[in-house]
Amino acid sequence: MGTALALRYRFYAAQVAGVRRVGASTIRVTFGGQDLAGFAGGGRDQSVSLFLPHPGQPAPVLPAAGTDDWFGAYRALDPAVRAVMRSYTIREQRPERAEVDIDFVSHGDGGPASRWANRAGPGDRVVLLGPALPENPSVCFRPPDDTALILLVADETALPAVGGILDWLPAGAHVRAWIEVPDPTDIQPLPTEAHAEVTWLVRGATPPGSSLLVDAVRAARLPSVTPYAWVAGESSMVRGVRRHLVGERGIDKARVTFTGYWRRGASEDTFRAER
Repeated sequence: MGTALALRYRFYAAQVAGVRRVGASTIRVTFGGQDLAGFAGGGRDQSVSLFLPHPGQPAPVLPAAGTDDWFGAYRALDPAVRAVMRSYTIREQRPERAEVDIDFVSHGDGGPASRWANRAGPGDRVVLLGPALPENPSVCFRPPDDTALILLVADETALPAVGGILDWLPAGAHVRAWIEVPDPTDIQPLPTEAHAEVTWLVRGATPPGSSLLVDAVRAARLPSVTPYAWVAGESSMVRGVRRHLVGERGIDKARVTFTGYWRRGASEDTFRAER
């Protein structure tokens, strides 16, 4: 990492402290370790880079943390040996217990992160590249001060971020949220002090990236107040919802935060390269 990045981010060595199923599609892995007592996450949709070992490796293989052009050195390693790198949102952080939770969603593609999560057990070692300061660019949810209504639109891959956002919001906030999940068992409690109306859409056999979410948002009656929208998940869905909010509802595009977390038919490595 460069000097500027090193001031805002650091590496955290961690190990699996617990694993449990959260619905049919999600595995929640709790990571612990002394390093995580200093994890300075900003809450909301705080993302990290997670480095996982390949099968048979006791720990992820990475260049030394102080290496000049760290990412270049990482890319120069044999892909079959270097750690698997994936981006994830922190679902919950507990600095007092030196723990963070990350939810892994399987799309049935047998990707390396899904395979790792399915066999993860206590003591398995990983490395996180995460924030050294709570205010960092990896937090994207930033409603302007004059926001009167928050709109959240997400599929299951962005559900952990929605949970983190609702955890963070104060009692005076008003929220409308639409969340698409594959299975009814994927519906989960989302505690919040905010006044939140959450609509769950179970897509069943409908392919991800369909019009389910944009159709639901289009059909909603919203009050004539100043909104802020946060949209995340499958990239074609995100584009469709953003087009509706900006083009049809006339919301200022500067008040719509949108992120494609993945693209149907593309591996994360391919999607990362495209971005």
